[in-house]
Amino acid sequence: MREKSGLRLSTAADIECLVHDIESTTHEHVGVNTVKRLLGYHNDEREPRTTTLDVIARYLGYDTWMQLREVEGKSNSGWGSADGELDVASLPDGQLVCVTYRPDRRLLLRHEQDKALRVLESTNSKLLVDDRIDISTIIEGYPLVVENVHRDGNDLGRFIAGKLQGIKYQLIESKE
Repeated sequence: MREKSGLRLSTAADIECLVHDIESTTHEHVGVNTVKRLLGYHNDEREPRTTTLDVIARYLGYDTWMQLREVEGKSNSGWGSADGELDVASLPDGQLVCVTYRPDRRLLLRHEQDKALRVLESTNSKLLVDDRIDISTIIEGYPLVVENVHRDGNDLGRFIAGKLQGIKYQLIESKE
């Protein structure tokens, strides 16, 4: 956002100018405090709404936050490095992945096939044990974008975890 806005984003006045630039570019409102939270100036555990993230993405020239994340994650152009990027489809079947995110959430996932993972353990998450989730890529420091949650024969749609500060993941050796 610094590059697009031309602002240093180091003062409250910079943030207010950014908000005005976002609104004049997208014709959509985003609150000053919301932008401060997104940039890490407020230590707040609340996660932004997907609609807010989509406005930021449109400001940056993308249609949606998911598109921005996919394109920027692959191009390595300033939103983080390709290091820490995990292509889920390339995992061996049965591979365990532990995902953690703030404030105290933890998921233990088992790769099943392609981009499908099964939730084996869930601590303080809206995802439940035995949910099957579809994820293309897991990127350290980015939100975890679940393309679809399958629960009890129902498709529940998209789920995003760790929106504010991203996630951490670790590959775990299976004890089987």
